[in-house]
Amino acid sequence: MKMTNVQPARHPNPTTKASALAYLIFDRPDLEKAEQFLADFGLQPVSWDESQLLLRGTGAAHFCYVVRKAPKARFVGFGLQLDSKADLDALARISGASGVEPSPWPGGGYYVRLTDPSGFRVDAIAGQTPAVFLPHRPPLRFNSVDATVRINGTQRPPTGAPEVIKLGHVVLELADFQETCAWYTQHFGFIPSDVQVLPDGSPAVAFMRLDRGDRPADHHTLALAQGFVPTYSHSAYELVDADALGMGNRVLREKGWTHAWGIGRHILGSQVFDYWQDPWGDKHEHYCDGDLFTADKPTGTHDVSREAMAQWGPTMPRTFTKPKFTPSSLMALFRNLRRSPDLTVRKLLTLAKIFA
Repeated sequence: MKMTNVQPARHPNPTTKASALAYLIFDRPDLEKAEQFLADFGLQPVSWDESQLLLRGTGAAHFCYVVRKAPKARFVGFGLQLDSKADLDALARISGASGVEPSPWPGGGYYVRLTDPSGFRVDAIAGQTPAVFLPHRPPLRFNSVDATVRINGTQRPPTGAPEVIKLGHVVLELADFQETCAWYTQHFGFIPSDVQVLPDGSPAVAFMRLDRGDRPADHHTLALAQGFVPTYSHSAYELVDADALGMGNRVLREKGWTHAWGIGRHILGSQVFDYWQDPWGDKHEHYCDGDLFTADKPTGTHDVSREAMAQWGPTMPRTFTKPKFTPSSLMALFRNLRRSPDLTVRKLLTLAKIFA
């Protein structure tokens, strides 16, 4: 059936509940060029050989970014951290899942490899040894009209690439929107924080957070958007404060990297943001000051529009969501229009009118 208006919702009895977004995996033809951008962006190399580059932030993760040497640049998938090996046993029983295997990544532990309904690789990982936090500067203290915290002192944040604290979220575009959303809520316990809908009421974007019970979780760790082919939209990395974000903007401009959008503040999630493109045109976001929700916060529903993406700052440029048309993506578009229950020509024209 085409154009279902069922909204993404939390699952009453998920297979597991993921506790963190662990890492992203990219294929790149040039590891040196990848490292140059990511170092200027604020990630720190962990290991590097002829076939693979691993990088991290300052937070409690051994690594958060994997770059594999490959002839063609592409986004491969991501890892989700779980609390126990028993969770891995449950996921290994899902159709198409691997068995529970020792993890080859730093920190060890075990993992199960899955493929979501849109074809992205998803590693479920548990039992890693704890990572050591790396030092980062404390957030700057602000004088305000109601609270004076700094007298006879100055603010001088260090000049240089900002310190990425952690990988915050990843955003994917999908042809099979409903099935893929349901897969993540069912098997990893994701909770839709906010859903943006088209004029006919059909969902277009789902911002989904981790279910950590009474412990606050980021407004979204995974966001899924209706598209015509499965593809990477962007990933986001938390900085300590807005000065770090502004310094990152200056450094990346001076290094000659391509700016995508910002600086501004999102409406859904509230993050102060700034987006940059890596050498292959994939968007990477610096952010700070995001919303935190506990599990009992209900899902919000909102109309989708370009103007709804930011409270202040520049309006989202049309280039930000412009699709990359290639012969293979055009073939996939026509194939998905015939087979996906979520796609119609009318829906695509509506999305193009809003975002193109």
